[in-house]
Amino acid sequence: MRTIYSKFILATIGIILASTLIGFFISNTYYHQHIKPLNDRKNVNVAQNLTVYIEQNEDINLDSYLESAGAIGYQIYIVKSDGEEAFYGGAFKKKNLSSDAVKKVLDGDAYHGMKEFPMETFVTGFFANELRNTVGVPFSHQGERYALFLRPDIKLLFSEIHVLLGWMILIMFIVSVIFVLAASKLLVKPIVKLTSATKEIQEGNFDITLDISRHDELGELAKSFEEMSRRLSQLDQMRTEFVSNVSHDFQSPLLNIQGYAHLLEKDHLSREEKGQYLEVIRQETNRLSLLTKQLLLLTSLEKEEHYSKPAPFNLGDQLKELVQKYRWQLDEKGIALSYHLPDVLFTGDASLLYTAWENLLTNAIKYNRQDGEIELTLREEPDFVEVAVRDTGIGMTKEEQERIFERFYRADPSRSREIEGTGLGLSIVRHIIKLHHGTITVNSQPAKGTTFTIKLKHGDGSPASNG
Repeated sequence: MRTIYSKFILATIGIILASTLIGFFISNTYYHQHIKPLNDRKNVNVAQNLTVYIEQNEDINLDSYLESAGAIGYQIYIVKSDGEEAFYGGAFKKKNLSSDAVKKVLDGDAYHGMKEFPMETFVTGFFANELRNTVGVPFSHQGERYALFLRPDIKLLFSEIHVLLGWMILIMFIVSVIFVLAASKLLVKPIVKLTSATKEIQEGNFDITLDISRHDELGELAKSFEEMSRRLSQLDQMRTEFVSNVSHDFQSPLLNIQGYAHLLEKDHLSREEKGQYLEVIRQETNRLSLLTKQLLLLTSLEKEEHYSKPAPFNLGDQLKELVQKYRWQLDEKGIALSYHLPDVLFTGDASLLYTAWENLLTNAIKYNRQDGEIELTLREEPDFVEVAVRDTGIGMTKEEQERIFERFYRADPSRSREIEGTGLGLSIVRHIIKLHHGTITVNSQPAKGTTFTIKLKHGDGSPASNG
């Protein structure tokens, strides 16, 4: 499958290569014919000026003078007739000057290493920090013969190189724009149909079938459009279900509270009956309070507004504390809990993660069978930590597993009529893990149990912030 991305990459590479070759050809010709000889002559003059001054001032301190010249931006190498050598200024990357070149200069001739530098590669003479890429002139000082080789630092070449780069960039830009305009015109044609389809969706027409049979990203985008229109058509139904669920979950406890409150107004009630009615009211108010808190928490999590500054904490100790908190429920239901919780230091929002582990553990207890089992494990790898909660409870079908993280979703009530819940717990867990840039997966089989596996990356555990 040749994707749009690969086509664009090939077109872009072709454009860059064509424009680069044209720009290099023109610039290279200009460099070798004009700039290279001029640069050589200019640096020979600089070297000769240095040596003339030295010869005219026999009492000058040669080392100090050449160090000063090197400090203002030159790389200098001198050789005495007896073979003693010294370097001043910037260091040479390659000290590859031939002995013949040194002998030639000591014999009184100039060395034109810049002009004669090999022409195989483009503009190498500007950047090659090599001893052979210098100019050389002879001089005498205090009765000794010397050969001086010199080249300026790259910064001093700006006066020449900006012309070269200017031409190269300008030519590459013009050629690139011409080719890009031509290529873009060909590439955007298939997108016109998708643009028209987006306008139809914007106008509320979700029943769209796109006539695009491609095997690249545009084909995938066409399928995504069709899938999006199908899901948008379900939006009103989902909103209606949400309002219905919220209304039912609030109305049921409110009606119970209202009914038992009226019963408490009767005078003939015994002390025991009043206590029972008050207990029902207390349970229903607790249920309303839990539902309200979970709705507020879920809303803030979905907006990524509920987070605090991440801090390191012992994840193993946190899970052990949670196990101790619910030990009485485990004993009451006869559930055997086994765990492996080593000390693991993790950076994140400890409060939010505690809420996630609490929801998973209470679900494992709630949906477990009498005298069942729960296994809680914590494992640390170099890049992530993994928390797994396995139970031997009622389990879920594949269809139920696909929806358990939806708000207010409850599994088939015929299998768990005695279990009360808000249908928000797992949705909250998913958002907390998402805020910590982690993943949560579920593996379950009816009547065999369920395993939730959470992976949190080390170094990326801090909750996401807005934006």
